[in-house]
Amino acid sequence: MRNAILILASFLALPSLAGVLVLEGHYQGKNLFVQNPFSEAGVGFCVYEVTVNDQVATDELNSSAFEIDLGNYGLAPGDALTVKIKHKDGCTPLILNPEVLKPKSTFDIVFQEVDKDGVYRWTTTNETGELPFIIEQKRWNKWIKVGEVMGVGTPGEHGYEFKVTPHYGENTFRLKQVDLTKKPRFGPAVKYTDPTIAQVTWSPDKPKDEITFSAPTLYEIYDLYGNIVKRGYGTSVDVSTLKKDKYYLNYDNKLGETFIKR
Repeated sequence: MRNAILILASFLALPSLAGVLVLEGHYQGKNLFVQNPFSEAGVGFCVYEVTVNDQVATDELNSSAFEIDLGNYGLAPGDALTVKIKHKDGCTPLILNPEVLKPKSTFDIVFQEVDKDGVYRWTTTNETGELPFIIEQKRWNKWIKVGEVMGVGTPGEHGYEFKVTPHYGENTFRLKQVDLTKKPRFGPAVKYTDPTIAQVTWSPDKPKDEITFSAPTLYEIYDLYGNIVKRGYGTSVDVSTLKKDKYYLNYDNKLGETFIKR
């Protein structure tokens, strides 16, 4: 009987497990703050253990709010981390600033070029989170997305490459990243000219079913009200479904040429 009472007392002393809040991200040099309610029984607080990358945190948890000091684990900016917050039954802690684990755009470009084969190469440093590099090309007086390459997201130098599709004449490319702030971060522009590319031409100027280009090209067609009605890449574009009217055509490096759909 005495042994049974001791075993029962041991179980009553254990916290009633309800679950674990798990946060995954990358260290950005800032700490996490947790709002910690009382347990359902009204005795003690909800959270009973915190681990960072499976190391038990030594922060003081017996408080209505506490800080998880991520600087105690030898993390460098951009390092991956997993925070587990174990809590009792009938209550749920609240992470007040989970966004501090989300990647931020901090890259610096130390080298970039478009080589003779049309391969855009760049080297970065000072990345602190996995974010895609968006490759943009200046066409028709605006920047157009032409590709995407995922960034490594850690400090140190990292090299990347992407095969671009240049148009006739001088081309301009740049890199962009967008993080949780939604504010884009741009790299400097890089110029490139391929002397082997000829000027693209098109016909007819009064098409019924199709417009044909002399070489594959990006194109856009707008109506008289500025609405885009066709967009794509190729040696031809089907215009048979367009109503009879005047339209504006952007293609290759040409802007705002007109045709009449008959």
